[in-house]
Formats: sequence, C-alpha cells, structure tokens
Amino acid sequence: MKKRIAVFASGSGSNAQKLMEHFKRSTDTEIALVLSNNPDAYVLQRADNFEIPSHVFDRHEFYETDQVIDLLKNLDIDFIVLAGFLWLIPQSLISAYAGRIVNIHPAILPKHGGKGMYGDHVHKAVLAAGDAEGGITIHYVNEHYDEGEYIYQARYKIDTGDSLEMIKFKGQQLEHQHYPRIVEGLLKKIKK
Repeated sequence: MKKRIAVFASGSGSNAQKLMEHFKRSTDTEIALVLSNNPDAYVLQRADNFEIPSHVFDRHEFYETDQVIDLLKNLDIDFIVLAGFLWLIPQSLISAYAGRIVNIHPAILPKHGGKGMYGDHVHKAVLAAGDAEGGITIHYVNEHYDEGEYIYQARYKIDTGDSLEMIKFKGQQLEHQHYPRIVEGLLKKIKK
C-alpha cells in the first residue's frame, strides 16, 4: 500500500510541482491531495495537470471545524508537506499528524523567520541584512511559525551585486533539489 502525501500550498506551487514530479513514478509513495486556502492559487492547476485531487478551504473550515482533518483521515493521508502555505497550522491538525508535517523556509532559520516572513519578504530581509549567504531550512511544523525542529539546511553564497531575483533563484534551486529528496527520506521512516 502506498504512503499518501497531502500538499498544502497558497500560491504558485513550484515546490508542490517538484514533489508531484518526484513521486509520479514512485511505487511506494503518492501525492494524493493538494489543499489550498486560495481558490485562485496556481498550485490547483498544477494538481489538475497531474490528475491529483484538490480541495480549497476557508478560514472557518480550517480553524473552527475538523473538516480538513476529516478529509485527510478519510483519504488515508500519512504525511503533510507545506509548500508555500501561508497560514499557521492549527493545534488540532498538529496533534492529528504529530511529527508528520513538514515545511520549507527560504532562509537559514532561525534568522529571517516568523510571522510575515515568506517569499520575497524573506529575500528582502536577507539582502537588507547584508548576509554573505542565504539558504533553505526544512523543518517539522509546530504551533509557531518557523520554530519546529530543523530537519535539513542548505546554503548558497550571496555575491556582491546579487539582486532580489538572483537570490530568489538560488534559493529555489536548493528548494527544488532537496525538498523532494528529504520528504522521501522522512517517509521511509513512517510505518504504513
């Protein structure tokens, strides 16, 4: 029986697509569901392109009901991967999937993390700080933004004159290279 992943995303979903590509031919793991809090998120089109079911939810459904958890349980979801998902995960979902929710952050945590630190906000903070290197952090999710236990970090050098677009590109290269591989490794440790 395949291990089943649910991917949560709020926007374009480039990391979600890399995960879909990575697990497309897997014999033991599948992306079984894509969820979004944004009905206009491009990640929904990416899911459709891979013939993966999707579900859009609102704040009420996510924070005040168990509908999302019930959906995940009904679909036998084993593991949750956040890929550019911007809402804080409610305690009920963290409890239901304890140790089985991961996120990727576009900086070397604990620097440049926390509420409001996502996407270009992070890259701008890295540039403003004059950091010599940027990077990514893959971490478990807890009840606080970007404070879960670190699983993996990778770094890239920031060259003099690097623009926002250049450091964003360098970071995305690391994300796309490492996230699917790290998720696959974590799934191997989970009993079905």
